[in-house]
This record gives sequence, C-alpha cells and structure tokens, in this order.
Amino acid sequence: MSFQNIAIIGGTGLTQLQGPQLNPALVVETPLGQPSSPLHSGQWAGKEVVFLARHGHPHAVPPHKVNYRANLLALQQQGVDAIIAVNAVGGITPAMQSGVIAVPQQLIDYTWGRDSTFFDGEFRPLQHIDFTHPYDETLRRAIVQAAKNAGIAALDGGVYGATQGPRLETIAEISRMEKDGCDLVGMTGMPEAVLARELGIPYACICLVVNPAAGKSDGEITMDYINNVIASGMQQVRDLLAATLARL
Repeated sequence: MSFQNIAIIGGTGLTQLQGPQLNPALVVETPLGQPSSPLHSGQWAGKEVVFLARHGHPHAVPPHKVNYRANLLALQQQGVDAIIAVNAVGGITPAMQSGVIAVPQQLIDYTWGRDSTFFDGEFRPLQHIDFTHPYDETLRRAIVQAAKNAGIAALDGGVYGATQGPRLETIAEISRMEKDGCDLVGMTGMPEAVLARELGIPYACICLVVNPAAGKSDGEITMDYINNVIASGMQQVRDLLAATLARL
C-alpha cells in the first residue's frame, strides 16, 4: 500500500514541524467544531503532509479536553490517507526507559467521559467496528523498518495504556496497568486511534518515553526532567518521521 497524503498529529514536545516547507496555517471548521489547532500542509520527504498540533500551539489544551472528533474530521476533510501520531509517554516495563522510542501494537483504554465515537446515534447512526488490532499494521511496520534503515533505535511493539490526565498516575494505578499488560502510559492514545478506525484512515503512533511511570524510579516525576528528555529525544522522532515518509 502506498500513502500519498499523510497526517502527522504532534503531541507534547511537537507542536510545530521544523524543516519541511509548509503552507500558511489553514483554519478549518467541522460539523463537530474546530480542531485543536490550524492545519499546516506542505511537502516533506517527497510526500504531502498535513500537520495538526493535538494540544494547540502553544501547548494549552489538556488531554481530556482535546476535541478528538473535530481533529480527525478536519484531517479527513483534507483527504489524508494515513495518520502518524506522536505521543510523549511514561515507561512502565524495564525496556521502556526514558529516551526510548517505541511503536506500540496494542492499547488499553482507561479514559472516561470523552466523546469517543462518531457512531453515537446522533452524529452518525450506531455501528460497531472491529478494533482487534488498533494500529494499522502496514503503517506500523513501515515506521519500524524506516527506523532500522535510518539507524534509529525504536522498539517494535508494546501496549499503550491511555489514562485520563492531566495529572500523572499513582503507584497503585501503574501497578494495576502493569498487571494488565501495559508497557507505556499516556493520555492521548484514545479515542484518537478508534476515531481514525471509524473513518477508515490507517493510524499508527510513535511514542517517546519521557519519564519513568510512578513507582518506577526513586524520585518524584518533575516537568523539568520530562522537558529535558523531550528536548533531547524529539529530534530523533522528527528524523524517524522523515525516514518513514520517504519509505511510504
């Protein structure tokens, strides 16, 4: 499968793209409201790209208040045929140390109260979709292979646990998530993934581990620590995005 118009959803630490030639910001409306930020489109690594900042630019929208449905509708309106999301996450299992890049293959949803479907009987009639494999495997494999070809260390697989936020988790919550099989913990993986599936748009994500999850280190989790890891690791994420686009 060849993708020609790829959306990139940037999370914490990636509120704008640096490098590609992007057109002026496009302010769009959807039947479900405005997306988190204006859209930027242009050429990068030989592909048409559309960039959306999940939390706005500057970073201001908390994870539980992101209008995920408007974000996905806005990208669909631009004709994207694939979505690569970038997520800053905490690491739960030993392999998920700070600075690690991972490309998860499964997720567990612990969020609540979010508008998590288009098929709510109001916006669209009720439907039940298959979500056995939440990430598109063709797109996920392309990211993993692009990392190998570019010499970028990226872990293939893992389970992403999506929590409500914006607070970080307790030790007991992380212990439960680890028992459930989660390797990573973040706040924005859902309902983004399922909304993409409902629209029929292939979706995968790149996770940058920016801190040990609660109870996985001796000290307190601080924003200074997280920001330092983001500053050092997000350039590798940008390099991986460019390598992936060139491969698609």
